[in-house]
Amino acid sequence: MMPLKRYNLTAVLLLLLGGYGSAQAAIAPDRTRLVFRGEDKSISVDLKNANSKLPYLAQSWVEDEKGVKITSPLIVVPPVQRIEPSAIGQVKIQGMPALASLPQDRENLFYYNVREIPPQSDKPNTLQIALQTRIKVFYRPQALSKIDMQHPWQYKITLQRQGNGYQVSNPTGYYVVLSNASNRMDGTPARGFSPLVIAPKSNVTLGGDASELGRSPVLTYVNDYGARLPLIFNCTDNSCAVDEAKSRKS
Repeated sequence: MMPLKRYNLTAVLLLLLGGYGSAQAAIAPDRTRLVFRGEDKSISVDLKNANSKLPYLAQSWVEDEKGVKITSPLIVVPPVQRIEPSAIGQVKIQGMPALASLPQDRENLFYYNVREIPPQSDKPNTLQIALQTRIKVFYRPQALSKIDMQHPWQYKITLQRQGNGYQVSNPTGYYVVLSNASNRMDGTPARGFSPLVIAPKSNVTLGGDASELGRSPVLTYVNDYGARLPLIFNCTDNSCAVDEAKSRKS
């Protein structure tokens, strides 16, 4: 019988966290979303190494809305850095001249990615797990930089009944991120609902049966700071609009 050979087996599991559950990663950004304003030349992101014993490499890059890696109109520096145990590193997302060619009447969506690279183990048959965190980066043109906190743009979306479902209309120049749809505050998501990212000046179908949402649907949106806030709707016939007073008080 031939002797069995021992191999150093190293597997890297890439887990796209999208900002959720990133506390499980050794390397994670200090936010779950980023806003790159038109007047900014760059924005900084802190990267914390939560491991108190091991240094990690942090590999960073930017993707466009389709998930394609890019180096323009946004680029990350440095693309790779070593972060010591319990230390904090930093990357900068820099704007390139091509930003000026983007539409200036609406936001554009990009993604910042950071992948942790653990030190190579000196033990045989070791399974090494590396996590990759992916968060949204909204490029917000200078024409849209003034935000009315009392009347956020998310209040302007509407619902239109179509058959057994609803269509969501976003007439604004901003992205709207919806994390929940229910018939009451903090309610269980309607069956068939999936979180939505609604592009500026677009319409999308809201997953879930309209009958489950009732005559006063409650959608939950995510703001610039990652907070989840309610949109309470009033419906007349087949059309629904946000009740700003109720939404603001909730």
